[in-house]
Amino acid sequence: MTLWFSAIFLGGFVLFGFFMWVDLAYSLSQGRDRTLTRRAARIAEMLDATNTISPASREARFEQLTDVIPEGSLIQVFDIAGARVLPRNSSAPDFPWPARIAVGAGDEFSSLEYGGRMFRLLQRRLASNPPLVILVAGQLEDNRNMMARFTTGLAWASPAMLALCALGGYFLNRRALQPIDQMAATLRSISIGNLSQRLPIANAKDELQRLGETCNDMLARLEDAVNSINRFTADASHELRSPVALIRTVAEYALRNPHIDRDSREAFEEILAETVETGQLLEDMLTLARADAGYGTIAFEAVELAELVDDAVARLRPLAEAKHQTVDVHTSGTAWVNGDRSSLRRLVSILLDNAVKYTPTGGHIGVNLAASNSEVLLTVCDSGIGIPEVLLPRIFDRFVRADPSRGEVNGTGLGLAIAKWIAGAHSANLTVQSKEQAGSVFVVEFRPDESQPAG
Repeated sequence: MTLWFSAIFLGGFVLFGFFMWVDLAYSLSQGRDRTLTRRAARIAEMLDATNTISPASREARFEQLTDVIPEGSLIQVFDIAGARVLPRNSSAPDFPWPARIAVGAGDEFSSLEYGGRMFRLLQRRLASNPPLVILVAGQLEDNRNMMARFTTGLAWASPAMLALCALGGYFLNRRALQPIDQMAATLRSISIGNLSQRLPIANAKDELQRLGETCNDMLARLEDAVNSINRFTADASHELRSPVALIRTVAEYALRNPHIDRDSREAFEEILAETVETGQLLEDMLTLARADAGYGTIAFEAVELAELVDDAVARLRPLAEAKHQTVDVHTSGTAWVNGDRSSLRRLVSILLDNAVKYTPTGGHIGVNLAASNSEVLLTVCDSGIGIPEVLLPRIFDRFVRADPSRGEVNGTGLGLAIAKWIAGAHSANLTVQSKEQAGSVFVVEFRPDESQPAG
């Protein structure tokens, strides 16, 4: 905007300067012609008044008049044959008076050069007896000097005006765009978890106020819509838990019957497996719904992350061994973070469970915990199927899974979304790097806890 403002202002200034230059040149030229016209009129009046006196007296009157007229030496009177009548002894014998004397009525202007300078010449014919022609010349050097000074002034003023305009435009644009920057910063800080936040609006009665009010109205509608979805998800998850639990209980009770036939047993086992997965899905949906509504239970305390990682690995190691997977754990001493123990345990379990699920038989899983004064890094890597590049930007979204078929690996597609929420609640950053058929690397970066216990 500053560049555009400066360019437009400079263009307008140059255009203004051009027209002023043309107007000044025309005004100076017209002024010089009027001056010559007035001088010729005074000479004509003198000639008319001295028409009956002797030539000597007439010449004396002529010289007396030209002595008081500026550039009087450049005033001559000729007859129509081209012979000089006054003065009879020219004070400027080498001045290039025109060889052709004007014989037409009216004034005739022309320009000529003398002594390296430009002059303006007026020829006026008098209807006298005998007919005479007055020649009045005037130098144009003053006009040229004035035009040169004006041109130089424009040349110096243009960059000065451009610099002043750029500084002024930059200052004004900063002042004008500062409310927009504040709006943009506020909008960037608004997420699904704080839709109740609104833009600060100044009562300026301008376009920015209308823009802020429109954005706040949009945020209010989004908040209402998200709250409705969250309420529906939470209510549906809560209400569905009871019938799912009942189905699971009936299936478990039926499987305890020793006289059940094999087909029925297989059917009840499948029902039991589906109810277990459905129950987990409902629990995950309820967790995310509570988190979106701001009701997620987070009790912060000092947590030793290395102990928590070892516990999570120990619980999931049997699943990895069932698939003949190797799990290597490396921790560099203790790593204290400020957080909720239950939520952090679930975060680690989700990442480990994800690695076990998506790593084929005989694969490798690595867990590394590194602590320093500036950060605590938890890394979970695997040699699994990896994540398609097209899914990487959305892998932490809900119901997004790495396996396109959604049937090769059991899961709800909500685990990584919950992990992302837990990491965000602990001011941690959860990222992933992955390549298809080469594995994935999940990294959780925790901020150091200044109040952590020593050791």
